[in-house]
Amino acid sequence: MINQNLYPRFLRARVVEALADTPVVLIHGPRQCGKTTLAQLVGEEENFAYYTFDDDVQRAAAQADPVGYVADLPERVILDEVQRVPELFTSLKAEVDRRREPGRFILTGSANVLLVPRLGDSLAGRMEILRLHPLSQAELAGEDTGFLSLLFKASFRAGPSGKRLGVKLAERVASGGYPAALARATSRRQMTWYRDYADTLIQRDIRDLARISALDALPRLLALSAGQTACLINITELAAPFQISRPTIREYITLLSRIFLLEELPPWHSNRIKRLIKTPKLHLGDTGLACALLGLDAEMLWKDRAIFGHLLETFIYQELRRHASWHDDAITFSHFRSKDKIEIDIVLESRGLVAGVEVKAAATVTGDDFKGLRKLQESVKERFTAGVVLYDGDSVVPFGSNLYAVPISCLW
Repeated sequence: MINQNLYPRFLRARVVEALADTPVVLIHGPRQCGKTTLAQLVGEEENFAYYTFDDDVQRAAAQADPVGYVADLPERVILDEVQRVPELFTSLKAEVDRRREPGRFILTGSANVLLVPRLGDSLAGRMEILRLHPLSQAELAGEDTGFLSLLFKASFRAGPSGKRLGVKLAERVASGGYPAALARATSRRQMTWYRDYADTLIQRDIRDLARISALDALPRLLALSAGQTACLINITELAAPFQISRPTIREYITLLSRIFLLEELPPWHSNRIKRLIKTPKLHLGDTGLACALLGLDAEMLWKDRAIFGHLLETFIYQELRRHASWHDDAITFSHFRSKDKIEIDIVLESRGLVAGVEVKAAATVTGDDFKGLRKLQESVKERFTAGVVLYDGDSVVPFGSNLYAVPISCLW
């Protein structure tokens, strides 16, 4: 039996919805974010059998005879950590084509299986892919505030809303969203978990994905990346401490992205604005991991305002990504930066509409904080829904047409 005393996962409704009309549903995301628990919670209601390919025997059996292995599976089954047996994908395709019924397979993957060539080709049109992130602050609070709906409808109401968090905001940033880390009683124990987690992933999952000669460079590269979170990717700077070429460092960044430790936020582009920076931004997959790699607890983070600003931007970006994973409409994310250094931390697009979010660690907001948002508003005109500066305050304040200062705490 599954422990029912768990934080709600708002992706659950999307999984159930997909199983009602799709033969295969894949839940992918980083290890230890809750994929197996979510799959088992959903599967328990429909009597799904469960097999994991972290089990050496199951993995060996599937690799030795993928056709026979799939043929012998129960009618409804969860296959956990499926990226470890890519040989299965063709056999799963054949089985689905033989008996195409919805809700037959729930797969989970801890590597971005979209980048496993055989999977994309084998199960195209037969599989829905859902991304599970570590816990959002909204899930920790047990309530979906509908922030993204408010953003795309420009439905913010002026006046008191939320509360100023102060050092408690730094505590949230430093704790991150991994259930096993949050279960630990002290920040020191949380940091130990995150460091061990990163080491384990690099030693096990990277070995599964690629043969690389300098495996010992990856923990240092990940720590360097934590120091550059929310900054434009600078491969030359990341490569500087290593006796490794820049193309190889670029390849390592891609590998770390494949196991969801890093993310690249692409630049927003428009034909109407010619002088835009076209370099992606780098974000750590979780700020709890970033703080542990940098050796920062909440108190240290709160005092170092420069690094706090960068980590808070990553924290808000990841919170919005988590909200988007269960939102009804697909949302794409990018960042905006011109060669004149006018920027927006996060640009969101959905159904042809565009919104912008700027992140500010302070408790005050001025008109200058909306410079980038106004530039975006002028560029996309009627497609623009709202521009928001998220700040550590306690009131929603209008700053012009569809421009608002909004408390960070309104996200949860």
